[in-house]
Amino acid sequence: MSTSAATPPPRPIGATTEDGDPLALALFGLTAVSGLIDAVSYLGLSHVFAANMTGNVVVIGFALAGAPGFSVLGSLTSLAAFLLGAALAGRLTLGRLRPALAAETLLHLAAAAAAFAFGTGGALQYGVIALLALAMGLRNATVRSLGVPDLTTTVLTMTLTGLAADTRLAGRHSPHQRRRVLAALTMTAGTVPGALLVLHHHLPWALVLAAVLTAATAVLYRDRA
Repeated sequence: MSTSAATPPPRPIGATTEDGDPLALALFGLTAVSGLIDAVSYLGLSHVFAANMTGNVVVIGFALAGAPGFSVLGSLTSLAAFLLGAALAGRLTLGRLRPALAAETLLHLAAAAAAFAFGTGGALQYGVIALLALAMGLRNATVRSLGVPDLTTTVLTMTLTGLAADTRLAGRHSPHQRRRVLAALTMTAGTVPGALLVLHHHLPWALVLAAVLTAATAVLYRDRA
């Protein structure tokens, strides 16, 4: 019997990741950063999402229907940059979290520098949108490759679905219920300071905060190996 036939395939990394595992803790931190970034992009950059691409698809529909305050160009810019980041993720990071976080930190800093130097009015906002969405696409594809259940770091729809569907009321139980609650709480925890900074006209500083949090996550994260 050959060795390849006798050796079972490796289990996905996410299959055994507990909530206190370094990888899970890093993903909770990144979920907070996503909330911060979407607060900045939606409240400060013409109602565009840089992390939640479902929101952009909906916003494009609003804009096409003539609803005021929404930008087709802004949402398309975000979508295109996000897809580019996701496409580049495999080649640049090879599914490793730390290189992706280093690239994300640099992109957040670039967006902050652009906002400090040129502001976010008019056509200049599209450059900031593109930098943020590129960072989110790069990270989202990397996190997807890690396969940690209920910790995508950018969206909560399926996480909240699981939270409701796996309750005793539904006759089911899941060991991931605490993780799902924490994911929702950490995204909210990131959204609040992001919104406050934008509402008080400190959008560039919100992007600096996103870069600091991402860099701190990269520094504190330790591979289990």
